[in-house]
Amino acid sequence: MEPVTSATPTPDLRVRIGGLTLRNPVCTASGTFGYGREFASLVDLNRLGAIIVKGISLLPRPGNPPPRIFETACGMLNAIGLENVGVERFISEKLPWLRQVTTPVIVNILGDSIDDYARLAGRLATVEGISALEVNISCPNVKKGGVAFGTVPEMAAAVTTAVRQATALPVIVKLSPNVTDITVIARAVADAGADGLSLINTLLGMAIDVRTRRPRLANVVGGLSGPAIKPVALRMVWQVAKVVSIPVIGIGGITTSEDALEFLVAGATAIQVGTANFYQPTATEEIVDGLTAYLQERELTSIGQVIGSLQVD
Repeated sequence: MEPVTSATPTPDLRVRIGGLTLRNPVCTASGTFGYGREFASLVDLNRLGAIIVKGISLLPRPGNPPPRIFETACGMLNAIGLENVGVERFISEKLPWLRQVTTPVIVNILGDSIDDYARLAGRLATVEGISALEVNISCPNVKKGGVAFGTVPEMAAAVTTAVRQATALPVIVKLSPNVTDITVIARAVADAGADGLSLINTLLGMAIDVRTRRPRLANVVGGLSGPAIKPVALRMVWQVAKVVSIPVIGIGGITTSEDALEFLVAGATAIQVGTANFYQPTATEEIVDGLTAYLQERELTSIGQVIGSLQVD
């Protein structure tokens, strides 16, 4: 794409997720951008649409034992195990620095029970510097034998309702792809009061070291992310965007502005950059520049003219 010139009007990249306005559709995916500060020397955080911090639980979590990351063809397996500092340390240690940034901060929350989610949402509801919550429903419900909340429509809806009742902040629910029909889960969550949907979370996978005949990950299985999952994510975003009336945020293998545009054309209102942050930490800023250049080259004035513009006939 040609570089942006001062003579060309700057198009409007703003998008809305519930009551939250983002300056552009480019967000960071939870678990790939730390708590934001880790990337401050690499990326101008004030140019991004939103910073979504790594998942936060009620109490600190140590995560899984190593090895817990393994590079695969066109992707990465991870079994980090949702390691985080816990909500109280996040509020006291991480959030003060983030308040210096003008970009909205979205906190990803996770729990082992519906009550965990409700308590987290309630605790964060009035904390200064938080613009929205992203609810990770790929977590196992320990009270239901470890079944993931996001794989059963009724459980996904129950978590959404509990969070919705506990906060006035915009509620975005992050959907698992490890289901038979993601549109069923999406409808259930939307009907339960979600303001937006993020999809997809990682696909369940594994890798084996044939020399030792042992799993590459200590946890045996992990979440597959990166360019390898992009076609699956794109398909699911397109399917979900057609059946819900709330905004969809696309995630999965987005590295370039062309990747991002595919998701926007398919119906996503915004996108998240995940695995690319590890090997191309400037990817988010480059995507913002690329979206601007794409609109200018086509003399489009708004990113809204691209969103949902897929022609299939």
